[in-house]
Amino acid sequence: MDIHQIEKDRKNRALFLCAAGTLVALLIIMISLNTGSTRLTPLEILRTLMGFGSYADQLILLEYRLPRILVTVLAGAGLGLAGAVFQGVSRNALADPGILGIHAGAALGLIVFVSFFRTMDGPAALLIPIFTFFGGAAAAFIVILFSLDRRRGLLPIRLLLVGIAVAAGMSAVTLLLSLKLDEETYTFAARWLAGSVWGRDWIHVLSLLPWIVILGGVLYGRSRTLDLFSLGDDLAASVGSSVTRNRLVMLLLAVGLSCASVSMTGSIGFIGLIAPNIAKRLVGPAHRYMLPLSACIGTIILVAADTIGRSIFLPNMIPAGVVVAAVGGPYFLYQLMRVKN
Repeated sequence: MDIHQIEKDRKNRALFLCAAGTLVALLIIMISLNTGSTRLTPLEILRTLMGFGSYADQLILLEYRLPRILVTVLAGAGLGLAGAVFQGVSRNALADPGILGIHAGAALGLIVFVSFFRTMDGPAALLIPIFTFFGGAAAAFIVILFSLDRRRGLLPIRLLLVGIAVAAGMSAVTLLLSLKLDEETYTFAARWLAGSVWGRDWIHVLSLLPWIVILGGVLYGRSRTLDLFSLGDDLAASVGSSVTRNRLVMLLLAVGLSCASVSMTGSIGFIGLIAPNIAKRLVGPAHRYMLPLSACIGTIILVAADTIGRSIFLPNMIPAGVVVAAVGGPYFLYQLMRVKN
């Protein structure tokens, strides 16, 4: 078969799957908009979104549910993209921002933030992704520093082990700092660490939106660079790629996406592991096709997890991070067995 035809078929398949994933995501969003103590029919939701709903419907939908859902949409996409980058750069199917300690660094950054500002509301919320980024970047620097071999580059097994150690150390520091908070701030911090998106507002959507859109766009524009890493460092360097510089740039983009996402949703793991693996199976290893689908799958997972957590045990709510972990933990063990085999 002609190679151009093969490439065209891959592109069509990727477009079809992204369109299908978008429709699934929209369906879950509609279900999520109707999930809660007060039920809204699809017609009421549509009328409210068009500006013709009652005051009560507008309050419920536009001030409480929609900002929360948009945060999960953006964060799910960001975590899916970040996981794809970490797996591409390290050539390790088990790489995930949570497992590698990036989320623990972001959590430390957020605890430092609330220690100074004592709130996540108002204009100060715009600073949260910056604090979490520096925390995650510090964690990434330590992990890479101790995982890098001069001759063999990044060692996958060392990456995982160092990441687990860094996550444990930073989690201990986070716990120590959180114990010094007042009761109200500590309650918020504990809820955040569990992966809860309760109480998110439009300011949090605006805080997260530029990070995901800008960094995601830059990352997609450099998707072919990620493809070169799959060839190995020596072969990538032989075709003119600056391996060390490109790896650093990609890691910074991934850290920014991951930390900005968890700054608004809490420490939610495994999305960066699951989404890229599923996307790779569906469209292959080419990142120009895999990245959009990873973002779409990440969105589906997080919005679905939040919807399930809000609906199963009403009026009590389960943090989305707990729901994702219930699925992600077994999937990680399954993926670990596949890698060993």
